[in-house]
Amino acid sequence: MSKEVGAEVKAPEFTGWRATLWPIHSYEMKKFIPLAIIMFTFLFNYTILRDTKDTLVVNSAGAGAITFLKTYCVTPMAILFVIFYAKLTNCLSREQVFYATITPFLVFFGLFGFVMYPNLAMLHPSAESVAAMHAAAPALSGFIDIYAYWVFSLFYIMSEIWGSAMIALVFWQFANFTVRLRESKRFYGLFAVIGNAALLISGPTVHFCSTGIAEYVPAGVNPWQFSLYLLMGAVVVMGFVGVYTYRWMQTNVLNDKLYFDPEETKAPKKKKEKLGLAESFKMILKSKELMLIATLIMAYGVTINLMEVQWKHQLGVYCKEAIGDVENAKDLVKALYNSKMGLFSTVNGLFAIMFGLFIGSQILRKTSWSFAAMITPLTILAGGALFFMFVISQGVMAPVLHMLNTNASTAAAVLGFFIVVIAKSVKYTLFDPTKEMAYIPLSDEEKTKGKAAVDVIGGRAGKAGGAAVQTFLLMAFATKDVVAIAPIAFGTFLVVAVAWVYAVKALSGRVAAATEKRAAEAKSA
Repeated sequence: MSKEVGAEVKAPEFTGWRATLWPIHSYEMKKFIPLAIIMFTFLFNYTILRDTKDTLVVNSAGAGAITFLKTYCVTPMAILFVIFYAKLTNCLSREQVFYATITPFLVFFGLFGFVMYPNLAMLHPSAESVAAMHAAAPALSGFIDIYAYWVFSLFYIMSEIWGSAMIALVFWQFANFTVRLRESKRFYGLFAVIGNAALLISGPTVHFCSTGIAEYVPAGVNPWQFSLYLLMGAVVVMGFVGVYTYRWMQTNVLNDKLYFDPEETKAPKKKKEKLGLAESFKMILKSKELMLIATLIMAYGVTINLMEVQWKHQLGVYCKEAIGDVENAKDLVKALYNSKMGLFSTVNGLFAIMFGLFIGSQILRKTSWSFAAMITPLTILAGGALFFMFVISQGVMAPVLHMLNTNASTAAAVLGFFIVVIAKSVKYTLFDPTKEMAYIPLSDEEKTKGKAAVDVIGGRAGKAGGAAVQTFLLMAFATKDVVAIAPIAFGTFLVVAVAWVYAVKALSGRVAAATEKRAAEAKSA
C-alpha cells in the first residue's frame, strides 16, 4: 500500500462478520490498537479505584458520606483541576500536558497503598473524639465522617477525579485530536467495546484480591491490607503502560500523515487561540451545542448518583448481614463488599462488550445520532424507576420476599446490581461515543478548552447535583440513613431523566447540521 502524503486510501466495503466485529482496515491498526491500549489501561485503573473507594467509604463512614464527598469535596477539586489543566495547556505542549496530568495521580495512589493505609491509626483521629463530635452536632454527621476518615476521603476524591480527568478529558481529547471524522464512527464504537474489556480483567482482579488472596497472604499480615498493596501496585503499573503507549504514538504514529494530519482535524482558527477558565465558561454559555452536551453529562451524573447511592447502601447492609458479628468483622465486610464490586465490574464488562459488539456498534453505524443518544436516558429512566419503587415499597413486598426465601436487603442489592450493570453498559457503549461524536464538528477551542469545562465541571456538577439534594435532606432530617430520603430522591430522579430526553432531542438537529457542514468543508478543502 502506498503511503503518499495526503493520499486517500480506498478500501472495499466491510461485509459479514468483519463489518460487525472489526470494521478496521489493516493499515489503521497501528493507530487504533495503541489508542485502545491507552483506554484499556485508564479504564482498568478506573474500575479498581471505583470499587475500592466505595468499599472504603461505605464500610467506614457509610453510603451517606458519599453524597457529602461529591458535593463539598470532589466538585471543588474538579474546579481546581480545570484551572490547573487550563494553565498547563497555555504553557506546555499537548504531550507535556499529558505527563504533567497523570504523574500526580500515580504518585498519590502509590503512596496511599504503601504508606498511608498501613499507618491509618496514626493518621485518623481517635474513635472517642469522633463520637463526641457526632453527639454534639448530629446534623453535621456527613462532614464529621469526612474528617474522621480523611485518608479514605482523599482517596475517594482522587479516584473520582481520575475518571473525569484521565478518561473523560485526557483520553477523549487525545482521541478527538487524532481520529479523523471519517474514522470516528468505526473507531469510537470499538473504543467502548475494547475499553470495557478492561472490566473483564480488573473485575476478577478486584474479586481475587479481596477474597481469594487470603490463603496466599504471609503470616501476620492483614489480608485486606495485603490486597490493597496488590491493587494499588496494579494501578501504578498500568498507569505507566498507558504513559509508554502514549509516548510510542507520539514517535511512531502522529508523525506519519497516513495516520494523522493535524489539518484534517482542525476547524477554521479563531483570532483568539488561547482561553482562560472564565473564557471557557463564556464559550459554553455562547455555544448552544456545548450547553446541550453539558446538560447530557449533568443529567447522567445526577440520575446515576441518585440511584447508585441507594444501591451501595443496600449492598453494604447485605454484606454486614452476611458476615455477622465475628472477629475482625470490619475487614471481612470490606473484603466481601470489594469482592461483590469486583463481580459487578466483571458482569458489567461482559454485558457491555456483548452489547457493544452486537448491538451498540451497529446502532452507532446504522442509525441516526438522535436514536443512538436517546437509548441511554430511556434505559436509565425505566430501570431507575423500577429500583426506586422497590426500595420505597419494601414493606409491601415483604410477603413476596418471604415466599421467595429472601430478605429486603438481598433483593434490593441484587435488583440494583443488574439495573446498574445495564445502565453503565449502555453508558459506556452508547452515551460516551455519541457524546464524543457531538464534539467532532466543533472548533478546536470548543474541543479543548470548552470540552475541559464541559466534561470535568459538567460531570462533577451532575454528580454534585444529585449529591447536593441528598446532603440537604440528610442534614434536614439529621440522619445518615439514605433510605429515609429515597422518596424525594426518586422525584428528583424522574424530573432530571425527563429533562435529559428533551436535551437529546434539542441537540440532535444541531449535531446533524454541524456534521454535514464539516463534511462539506473537508470535501472542498
